[in-house]
Amino acid sequence: MCGIAGSINFKLSYRDIDQNMFHRGPDEQAGFMIDNIDLYHLRLSILDIGGGRQPMHLNGRFTIVFNGEIYNHADIRTMLNLKGNTASDTETILLLYQKYGTDLLQYLEGMFAFAIYDNREKKLFIARDRAGKKPVYYYNDGEKIVFASELNCLKGLLPLQIETNHFYHYLRVGSFYGSLTPYKNVEELNAGHFLLIDCTTLQITKKCWWSINNFYLQTHNDSFEESLEKVDGYLNSAVKRRVESSDLEVGSFLSGGIDSGLTTAIASQYKSNIKTFTVSFDGEYDEAPLAKLVADKYQTNHTEIKISFDHLKNDLEKICCNYGEPFFDSSAIPSYYVSAAAKKHLTVILNGDGADELFGGYRRYVPFAKYDFFKKNTFIKNAASIAKNILTPGNNKKSGYNYFYRLLSLASKNSLEIYLSAGVDIMENYETNIIDNGIDYMQLMRNDFNAIANADISGLRKIMNMDFNATLFSDLLVKMDIANMANSVEGRSPFLCKELLEYAPGMNDRYKIRGGTTKYLLRQLSKKYLPPALINQPKRGFEIPLKNWVEQELKEVVYDYLGSSTALSRQFIKPNFLDALLNNTIKISAEKRAKILWTLLSMEIWYKKIYLQ
Repeated sequence: MCGIAGSINFKLSYRDIDQNMFHRGPDEQAGFMIDNIDLYHLRLSILDIGGGRQPMHLNGRFTIVFNGEIYNHADIRTMLNLKGNTASDTETILLLYQKYGTDLLQYLEGMFAFAIYDNREKKLFIARDRAGKKPVYYYNDGEKIVFASELNCLKGLLPLQIETNHFYHYLRVGSFYGSLTPYKNVEELNAGHFLLIDCTTLQITKKCWWSINNFYLQTHNDSFEESLEKVDGYLNSAVKRRVESSDLEVGSFLSGGIDSGLTTAIASQYKSNIKTFTVSFDGEYDEAPLAKLVADKYQTNHTEIKISFDHLKNDLEKICCNYGEPFFDSSAIPSYYVSAAAKKHLTVILNGDGADELFGGYRRYVPFAKYDFFKKNTFIKNAASIAKNILTPGNNKKSGYNYFYRLLSLASKNSLEIYLSAGVDIMENYETNIIDNGIDYMQLMRNDFNAIANADISGLRKIMNMDFNATLFSDLLVKMDIANMANSVEGRSPFLCKELLEYAPGMNDRYKIRGGTTKYLLRQLSKKYLPPALINQPKRGFEIPLKNWVEQELKEVVYDYLGSSTALSRQFIKPNFLDALLNNTIKISAEKRAKILWTLLSMEIWYKKIYLQ
């Protein structure tokens, strides 16, 4: 995996690029300058180690910097009779672009962010993969354009200023939705989008070349058995490509869940004695025994790693600063430790990212499979509001009472607030404590949500569609990209292959959620590959002791950052509410309090350690 950067009408500082993105490419760094263009590449060598050096050129006309892997590039060369001088997927992209221009993207199966400069047409083409696994951000002030794989790189190159309105949005969502970033004149290129830039005039054409929304509008008539067979075939093909498309050894992260279990089981068919590893955390649920069942069944070269949070207080700022923006997802902490531990064993690792969003893995999907909460129903909304006001919130987030209370809360809300309550649920029911700035800071997300909510599809499809565009893109994939790349590890996600991205959304809803069972089809597929003990295990993920962190280990850190009169948070949150949270003098559940304080702490660390530095 690599890092890329480039500019138009701006001289890059390679020192600043190396300083801020060296972890993305420790094996080799190189640049290329022509006309008013600078291109730079940092390489983590995975495929065609000898012949894949970048920037790469073709026929004196095209130059590319590329971050990612194209798993079907050898098949593309055969199918389209493309002749090259290397075995590199980078050259395959250049050959495709020479022949098909921007239409090349339809052929690619993989994860990618790349930029191609056409020296004859004086145009720069920047593109991103379907799911948005590989990042790219760009700055445009009308006089110059600068792009990079990470925000910290742009911050090191340019005197960036805060885009204040986007922080109100962050407080509700916990991340920066879609193209939003914390900086003025800086956007993130959305998943499935490309830019075509005239390097003479700086005119930008932005286009969506792929959207999962279109596939949620389709419905397959396949029987359950047909869908099961197709998913099995697509997943096998995706795993096989990701195992074989590397000159380095590919291993697999193995938790006690069915996603990583399926990935590992299938990978074992294509590589014997594959390396697998499991991690467990002190004081948390230990999935190692379940993972070992899979390791034993497939005779993998298995390692169990015990990780503690003993050094969290010392590591917290470093981990948060890796993201280059405020980032509320507390599972970024264990994800970083897991990646650091994995690097001691492997550089390329398979994971199960995307399975929950595509196949219905979250508990919150169950009620949406029974009722479309996004439909406007005044009677149900009013009745739910009355019942909710009579009852009190539950303190145990996993209790049946709390689950019922959250359903009432969902039914009592309007529009986008329903989605936010069902998902991140940070400031919901307390949003009036965000200082009113007179603008609709949720407008971008609200417009996208309304388009999905008003579509003629089921409630389950609506929330899964929105989760893919918001939670997966702006949170989960960002979390894993930074956690992996901070440790020079490449994560590969078979569930995000082109075939499953375009097939799973249109499957019958009952193949995803059946009764109270989540991820029904994958659980049935697991019967073919996995030990019975794993098949009906609930989704756990990393059980983050966030409440304990805020109240114990990190209490002093929280107070130091948020208690300061100069805290950025006091520009966005009413001071009385913030002080009440800090002093725990407000009637609020401990889990909710911890979540809000963590969201604010992440913003404060970014502000003091990144922006003000």
